[in-house]
Amino acid sequence: MENYPKFAVIGGGSWATAIAKILCVNLPEIAWYMRNEEAVEHIKTQHHNPNYLSSVEFNIEKLKLTNDINEAVAYADYIIFAIPSAFLGSELSKMTESLNDKIIFSAIKGIVPETSLIVGEHFNKVYDIPFENIGVITGPCHAEEVALERLSYLTIACGDAEKAKIVAKYFSNNYIKTKITDDIIGTEYAAMLKNIYAIAAGMAHGLGYGDNFQSVLMSNGIREMKKFIRKVHKMKRNINDSAYLGDLLVTGYSVFSRNRMFGNMIGKGYTVKSAMMEMSMVAEGYYAAKSAWQLNQGYGAKTPIIDAVYSILYEGKDAKRTFKKLTEKLD
Repeated sequence: MENYPKFAVIGGGSWATAIAKILCVNLPEIAWYMRNEEAVEHIKTQHHNPNYLSSVEFNIEKLKLTNDINEAVAYADYIIFAIPSAFLGSELSKMTESLNDKIIFSAIKGIVPETSLIVGEHFNKVYDIPFENIGVITGPCHAEEVALERLSYLTIACGDAEKAKIVAKYFSNNYIKTKITDDIIGTEYAAMLKNIYAIAAGMAHGLGYGDNFQSVLMSNGIREMKKFIRKVHKMKRNINDSAYLGDLLVTGYSVFSRNRMFGNMIGKGYTVKSAMMEMSMVAEGYYAAKSAWQLNQGYGAKTPIIDAVYSILYEGKDAKRTFKKLTEKLD
């Protein structure tokens, strides 16, 4: 009988739900933590998440559900964090269980606001987790398409190739294909940055720009991403790989993209506050825009798209005028 590693999923949103669905294909049991006790009880009785991807039906015998993060952490060898980066600090503050012997994988696409670090760096610097025990799960992959079992691709990044292979193995099935990489830092920064470019794409659409401009915006976006990531972590990488360009394209164009939706509302004239209230999910790119802009004050990469999104969201600049100026900086 196969000796299975124990996995725990931390989070109750759409991506956490999708990950739980994927893991249940290949594992006899997983732990699943979500802070919402009502959602936990609902899944136990109705076999689906009442708030996200409600069409996904779970075999309850495969789920060790809990609203105690320490119970999930104690259970697992591999812990997958899939909660908005803005809430990671508050969730980790509840922990009394040690992470020292755990393998941490981040499925979070953002910056931890308390430290201005990507999630992997946060666990390394704040919790002393060695980088060989830290990994990243990135797309291009929307939770909604996982729910529909549409063919999707994931990139699993870890400094320890064997751990990456283990995670890739248990994420692979007939509708999920996986590949591995050792570019932990680059893939995680790409996952954060693409949300900012998706907001820009949404703003452009809301302002009335067409597909021709969107293609130029995305083309400039991938080159801007390359410059930014090179400043952060210089290593040999192909920015046209799925983990970078592919993830950017699906987030910038997909109807499932919450960041594009958020940007579209801003472009149409919504205030930041009203757009956030309208959405039921967190747009990670909103927080990422501030973090990326602040980080780049030290790096000095040329990032006109990030600068434009930041100025609209945080400085109250007029979106129409700002994009008019941005069009002169793109090629």
